[in-house]
Parts: sequence; structure tokens; C-alpha cells
Amino acid sequence: MSTRRAVVVGLGIVSPVGIGAAAAWDALLAGRSGIDTVTTFDTSAFDFEVVAGAVKDFDPTDYMEHKDARRHDRSTHFAVAATGEALRDAGLLGDDGRLAGTDADRFGMVFGTGIGGIGLLLENHQVLLERGPRRVSPFMLPHMLPDSPSGMVAIQYGIRGPNMAVVSACATGGHAIGEAMEAIVRGQADVMLGAGVEAPLHPLAFAGFGQMRALGTPRDPDSGEYAPALASRPFDATRNGFVVAEGCAVLVLEELEHARARGATPIAEVIGFGSSADAFDMAAPAERGEGNQRAMRAALARAGIAPDEVGYINAHGTSTPLNDRYETVAIREVFGEHADRLAVSSTKSMTGHAMGAAGAIEGFVCAKVVSTGRIPPTINYRHPDPELTLDYVPNEARRADVAVALSNSMGLGGHNSSIILRRYEA
Repeated sequence: MSTRRAVVVGLGIVSPVGIGAAAAWDALLAGRSGIDTVTTFDTSAFDFEVVAGAVKDFDPTDYMEHKDARRHDRSTHFAVAATGEALRDAGLLGDDGRLAGTDADRFGMVFGTGIGGIGLLLENHQVLLERGPRRVSPFMLPHMLPDSPSGMVAIQYGIRGPNMAVVSACATGGHAIGEAMEAIVRGQADVMLGAGVEAPLHPLAFAGFGQMRALGTPRDPDSGEYAPALASRPFDATRNGFVVAEGCAVLVLEELEHARARGATPIAEVIGFGSSADAFDMAAPAERGEGNQRAMRAALARAGIAPDEVGYINAHGTSTPLNDRYETVAIREVFGEHADRLAVSSTKSMTGHAMGAAGAIEGFVCAKVVSTGRIPPTINYRHPDPELTLDYVPNEARRADVAVALSNSMGLGGHNSSIILRRYEA
């Protein structure tokens, strides 16, 4: 049986609540929302108020050459930026901005996205309609694909090991981290990136989700006043939909002995990964969260731990009526009486739902929780739902001695992923 272990040695993030791990973590602990009115395109044609979790003050040329920034989709911009921070945090970025300190052939990645380069695709479709086929960019096709971020990250930093892009809608980030862990444990690589990225803030995406009646209302449920920051209110009795968001998070995973040999300091350890399919509906979650239950149980079995060893769950917590109800049921089914002792929070209350990036952002959160002893809150929790009775860490961060944290992710198509991180102790 393999004794190889995958520890987290570096973190990088680009998010609606901050660019960089320190800024994002401070904002999450302070309960600051990154959700606001969309101003990047004309929303007058919509029959609902358009809000989003947008990344602010981001300049891709701070992280890549101008010509590359111009040719690539915003999702790839985020991927390159977050990876650079994560490599620097791991002590694996040389003075020349390239990978250093490890064998590039034994360094790989699983870098997922839910939608891929939708912005680049839509821009070139408009060019086709207005200016004809000869004006469509020759860079569109290779740069709009779901594997474009992972390809460009490899080129930018000189990473030559196993490289793949997973696509499983909103479960993508969890799948990416879990599969990166497995690649290390089975000996395929010594270092891996587990990452998710998304940049879906375009009219077509909002139109589609709006037609599904899936989006949260940016109104104070008590006063009726316009309040974008209140649009995402997971587990609250007034919740009525999610908020579209963008962003990227990157975890650098490394085989423990390999990390020790080069003097790296582990932040946490990824010990469990579970995956399942609802086989139920393309949009609605399975009743009683049965698919989520199977993913959590598989992650616990893979980690070799009992349910009562988990101290915190970063919930999928989208703020939709069905998801929050069935995820709560799933947690109670899996954890039994221990569910009442769990802290469960949804950071989507602050970031919105970044889809393919969500599970990676929340993996970042779990790594910080077990390494700092701080739990970020579920903000906007003002009206308890009598059917949902877990401890949702309402409105204020909490200090807690959490040794083991679990992150849930669920996606359209019935995809589920759960990952488990443990505090690293030498």
C-alpha cells in the first residue's frame, strides 16, 4: 500500500473578495462581500437586476506579456496570476519567473474550468457577425478551450509533467484537487497543481441562468431596498438563488518526503477525495442529497477517518432553495449526531458562485481553516429556516481548533466532489 502523502505547500487566489491569499482571507474573515452591480456591459435588456461576484482592479499585464494577455481569455489571465502566487508561496518560483527547485518533468497539474473561454468565444462570434469570417482571430480556437488555462500555465512557468483539464461544472474544483492528490499518491508526479478557474461574466451566461430562474434577488428581504451584497444568502429562509461569480484558486500539492527534502513548510494535507453522480437530473440535485452523501462517504473512506473526526465543512451552499436543503439533509445523514457539533459555512455568501473555480476557492478556504484555526462565516444569515438546523457560523468568523475540514462541491449534470484536508503536524 502506498505511503506517499500529498501536502499543500502553496496557495494562490484571484477572487471577488481580493487578489492574493492575504487579501482574500482577510476579507472572508471580516465577512466582506465581493458581490455588486454588474457594470461591464449594458444590462438594460434584462428583466432582473444583474449582480455578480466580479474580480476588481485586475490587470493581466501584471502577470503576463501584453501580447499573450490580448490573445487569451480572462480565465487564462486568472490562472496565470493565481499560479504565480502559489508557486512563489511554495518556494518554487525562480528569479526569472519560471519553475525552480524541482524536476519540471515530475511537476504536473489538474486545472479545471466549468465553461472555459466563453468570453473569447462570444467576442469572436460577434466579430464574425459584424465583420466576417476573415476577421475572426486565429488564436480563438486554441485559446477558448477548457484546457487553455492549463496549457498557458505550463508554458508560462515551464511545467512539463502530467497536465489535464477536468470539466464537471460546479464540482470541477474539488475534482481537480482530488485528482491532483491521487496523481501524487500513485507516484505519477512529485508536485501537482490542483486548481479551478472561471470567468463567465457575460450577458449570455446571465440570460441563460435568468431563464432558469436560478439567480438570487439583490433586494433586502425585509425592506425591499436594492442591496447587491444580500443577493447570496445561503441557508437563510429567504434564499432564492445563487450569484454568478468569477475567479481562480490554485493549491500546490507536493509529496511529503519530497517537500521535506527541499525544506518546504506544509500548510495542510489532502487526505480524502470522493466523487459521485446523482444520475437524477441535469439541473436539480438528487433528493435528500443522495449523490452528495455518496461523495462525502467516499472521501471519508479514502481518508481512512471516522465522521466524528471532521470539525468543519465548507458547504457547497449556493443559496438556492433545493441545494441548501438537500445538502443539509446529506450532512445529517452522513455525520449523524456529530452533525450538531460541526461548523458548516458557505463562503459563497461573500464570493458568489464561481462555478468551475468554486471548489478550488473553497479548498483554499479549508487549507486556511485547518492551518489558522479561524472559520469564515456565512454572511446574510438573518432568517433561520426551521428545516435547516446545522451550525452555519452565522455572520461572524469564529476561532476553532479544526484538525480536519471537508469541502463539498456539486455541479449541473449531477456531478459531486468532496475533498478532505487535515492540519499538518510534523
